[in-house]
Amino acid sequence: MKKVLIPTPLNPVAKQRLEANGNYTVVQDANTDLVELAKKNPDSYALFVRSEKVTPDIMDALPALKVIIRAGAGYNTIDIQYARSKKIDVMNTPGANANAVAEEVIALMLADARHVVPADASTRAGKWEKKNFMGREVTGKTIGIVGLGAIGRLVAKRLSGFNVTVLAFDPVLSEEAAGRLGVKLLPLADLFAQSDYVSLHIPENEHTRGLINRELLEQMKDGATLVNCARAGVINEEDLRAIKPEKNLRFLNDVYAKDAEGDKSIADLADIMVPHLGASTQEANYNAAHRAAEQLIDFDEKGVTSYIVNRDIPEGLDEAYADLAFTIAKLTRALVGAATPLSKIETSFYGDLQRFSNWLAVPITCALSEEFDRSMDEKAAIDYLKEMGIDYDTRPTDETKGYGNSITVDLMARIDEESLKRISVRGTVTEGRLMVSRIGGFDGLYFEPKGHLTLFTYTDRPGVLSEIAGALAEEGINIDDVRNPHDNKGERSIAILKVSKPVSEKVLSDIAEKINALTSCAVSF
Repeated sequence: MKKVLIPTPLNPVAKQRLEANGNYTVVQDANTDLVELAKKNPDSYALFVRSEKVTPDIMDALPALKVIIRAGAGYNTIDIQYARSKKIDVMNTPGANANAVAEEVIALMLADARHVVPADASTRAGKWEKKNFMGREVTGKTIGIVGLGAIGRLVAKRLSGFNVTVLAFDPVLSEEAAGRLGVKLLPLADLFAQSDYVSLHIPENEHTRGLINRELLEQMKDGATLVNCARAGVINEEDLRAIKPEKNLRFLNDVYAKDAEGDKSIADLADIMVPHLGASTQEANYNAAHRAAEQLIDFDEKGVTSYIVNRDIPEGLDEAYADLAFTIAKLTRALVGAATPLSKIETSFYGDLQRFSNWLAVPITCALSEEFDRSMDEKAAIDYLKEMGIDYDTRPTDETKGYGNSITVDLMARIDEESLKRISVRGTVTEGRLMVSRIGGFDGLYFEPKGHLTLFTYTDRPGVLSEIAGALAEEGINIDDVRNPHDNKGERSIAILKVSKPVSEKVLSDIAEKINALTSCAVSF
């Protein structure tokens, strides 16, 4: 019998399901300190947690521990790297709380629109201030959803009964999948400009931190409402503080830098703020508990590893090639256009990499979506792409081409109803360094995708490179390295510039217009 330790008030369905299986004994105790509980149960095989911190000390106190399952999506309270060093698999239960968060978004919107919170307080105080609480209706409004993952899609579905127009920004979702959801994909700035409500459903990471900034907030309609039930760091708080009174914006919030008692920095900004209640429903607690139990049983009985979030790379695969797959996909995505809806991915894996082709779908998917976690498995990657309306195909390879261990990623993106844009990039690893060897018809490049890169393709003619260099110099941007070859027909050129700092979208656009570029992008690694 395997012992499962549950030091949290998780729904009892987890304990019931595990014990009914017959292979587990369960100790559930939400009142004893986790450290003390671990010391009393050193033979625990699995640990189920919600928001409890799982530190190295706790893992050391559980020498038989093999699995930690976070009954919920976020796992930042678990030291997953230390867990991996102890050969402990960490899992989460993504999606179990999705409906709870989606309903909370709508609850906040309705409560704010009808002044429910202040009207309740006023009436309880014996007042009758009906005239002061004139509200507005959500019906007929335009709702912008930033991120159409599990929660974003449910928000769209739950809003369908309100006869609203739903706009969405998601750099991965295909136009076909958006159509099936009944939403219209737009660039982020256009979504902010056209929406009466904007609801955020994106992860916080290096790419999204501070994404909701002055530039976007200034686009919002006067009196529009911003709802954040995602992560605190995706909003630039000072920019919101500056723009909110100017635009008479409303701000509804459920997320904070730290989930704990104490003063909150947004107290002066939020029109409604609640203590991270998104997943706090009986149903979500039941779903997370049930999912956690089922995942442990499937892991033990069927070897299902889809939800492990601290996975090792497969034995025999050089980690550099996992990084290469991610990097090639990220560069290809930038060349296609970061916000252009994708329709298909085609990959080729040469040499010894063929046997890892399924697993390498994971870093490729991660490079294309901020929502998908790199530690998931290949089945989760393919399922995710399918859900987003993107076909994924691995082509057979011709080893007589002599490409060695290399990876090619082709992305197809829909420009309009009649045309597709296709970009193909191939790369390899040389002396431990990632190298991009081909972009489209530009072969033999062998440049290292590192630092800040800016790329342009254009019809070949003299003087273009000097125009690019001059425009960058005017912005105080130095060029550290350059590749400027012709394509295999000698008709077009590509300028690949490693620069001293990121190139803004405006500067990139101005240069592209100046040189009549065929394609342009800026990307950092």
